[in-house]
Amino acid sequence: MEMIIDFPGGQKVDAHFRGHTVMTDQPNDNTAPMPFELFLASIGTCAGIYVLGFCQQRNLPTDGIRIVQHNYANPANGMINNIELEIQVPPSFPEQYHAALIRSAELCKVKKTLEHPPTFDVKTVVAEVV
Repeated sequence: MEMIIDFPGGQKVDAHFRGHTVMTDQPNDNTAPMPFELFLASIGTCAGIYVLGFCQQRNLPTDGIRIVQHNYANPANGMINNIELEIQVPPSFPEQYHAALIRSAELCKVKKTLEHPPTFDVKTVVAEVV
């Protein structure tokens, strides 16, 4: 999958892929999320897709279900060193499925990618003027 990243002005950096534009910004303008916030949000929303799919496959109601994500940073370097996903379910949600919800969330492709990180190849090329 190819993504085109461009710079529309100010502190804004946008990503374009599959007909979508994901806008980011730094705190100066605060008109869009910061790139790192989108990265963190991708973890919780990916887990959410798997939890949602699990419930839909079993015709379980999703009303009242939500995931609360806590991101803990190492005070020495500011890097995230622990991410906690808390799947909150209403009292009416069948207890027999609680563990299965956790297993579903753990299937998240973003989480699995972080557990087995890719290599990065960063290079510069001279682009043709269009």
